[in-house]
Amino acid sequence: MQFVDEASIIVEAGKGGNGCLSFRREKYVPKGGPDGGDGGHGGSVYLIGDDALNTLIDFKYQRFYKAQNGQPGMGRQMSGRAGEDLHVKVPVGTTVIDEDTLEVIADVTEIGQVVLVAQGGRRGLGNIHFKSSTNRAPRRTTPGTEGERRNLRLEMKVMADVGLLGMPNAGKSTLIRAVSAAKPKVANYPFTTLVPNLGVVKLGMHEHFVMADVPGLIEGASEGAGLGLRFLKHLTRTRLLFHVVDVAPFDESDPVEAAEAIIHELGEFSPALAELPRWLVLNKLDLLPAEEREAKAEEIVSRLGWEGPVFRISAISADGTDALVQAAHRWLTEQRQLENEDEEAAERAREMRERMEEEAVARTEARLGRRRKRADDDDDDFDDDDYDVEVEYAP
Repeated sequence: MQFVDEASIIVEAGKGGNGCLSFRREKYVPKGGPDGGDGGHGGSVYLIGDDALNTLIDFKYQRFYKAQNGQPGMGRQMSGRAGEDLHVKVPVGTTVIDEDTLEVIADVTEIGQVVLVAQGGRRGLGNIHFKSSTNRAPRRTTPGTEGERRNLRLEMKVMADVGLLGMPNAGKSTLIRAVSAAKPKVANYPFTTLVPNLGVVKLGMHEHFVMADVPGLIEGASEGAGLGLRFLKHLTRTRLLFHVVDVAPFDESDPVEAAEAIIHELGEFSPALAELPRWLVLNKLDLLPAEEREAKAEEIVSRLGWEGPVFRISAISADGTDALVQAAHRWLTEQRQLENEDEEAAERAREMRERMEEEAVARTEARLGRRRKRADDDDDDFDDDDYDVEVEYAP
């Protein structure tokens, strides 16, 4: 299945039914009076989180979603039937943005979460409501109101515990293949990974966590270079980052400079994301002579000034990967336990996630704003008068 994490759709709620203009007509009842019923309310459009979906590809083929209109009222004080609400399933992790105002309407983060995105129109009133002592035969009704119509942008962020961060060809896809059943494409050239990949890392019968591999970053990713800006947002839902560094790049570039560039781009995209716990994973040590490996690792750690956890692995042969995932599982378990037992820790975690979401949304809004500005600049602003020619007639 093709992975699609962004889509634009149009949702339109149903129109409310009109009120009915009717009078009671019965034998032996010469002055029956008004009996027009009310219309039915228009149906509303809701989005609902569904864990069975992991892509927005369906919204690439169907972009318009409309709820039912309410039925008009009828005589004998019969109200019209309300329009049926429309429930549209979206993947858990979907952010809903109003494209016209760039307002974030909702964030669907839980299975079964229901979000109202378009309110149905209100019903019209029948003439029975306008009867009074001075107006015994009212001919007044009200029409149903139009349903809300919105242009929405859906942006999905993968829900994972651990996110892999690094330059293209650092070995992130090889690592996720080594520790999970995920089989992303692996090749000896940069930008092999074009879409995020999720893998479930199993450590026992009921012990596991989810790892996300996103496309590699390059310098300028926070400003939209490469695929970075589009996929950095997926890391905002993770609890822990693995910064994968290629210790022996095929182009003989400096691993420390590459790592510093990634750290810089992370901070530019989201300062809160840069504060997320991050472990340094030195990969491809098998490409170095055995006697040089430890010295190279110490050099990288020293030049980076790294004070956090460091792991030395070779993803292609799975050397060191077991210790890495075991440590990650212990950390995630302890973190969840701490948040369950300590309200302050849970509040700090919530605030961190909210900050990351707000900063990611701000980046998204800025990107959409730039895109809209470019579209406006490309529009021809001429009008009919631009081609008017004044003709002067000589006698």
